[in-house]
Amino acid sequence: MGEGKAQRVGSQVIVDAIEGEKARVEIEPGLTVDWDRASLPAGVKAGDVIRIEGQGEDQHLELDRAATRQRREQAQDSLEALNQNAPKGDLDL
Repeated sequence: MGEGKAQRVGSQVIVDAIEGEKARVEIEPGLTVDWDRASLPAGVKAGDVIRIEGQGEDQHLELDRAATRQRREQAQDSLEALNQNAPKGDLDL
């Protein structure tokens, strides 16, 4: 995990993807780093928001369920807004 964690003290990161024992974590918009999956809270999955508290060796990572839920709701609202004027029925290609 290393550098990405140290840069984000007292903030949040977003789990972009999990691949095997690695997790791709977005530490700021458009910038991702790979962290060891074992360093993240148990049960974490893609799209989860992780809150980082503390400094140095005293850092603590915690799943931020409220922020995760809010992000998912915003994404769903955006998708519904995009699809609102979509043509109905089958499309002929």
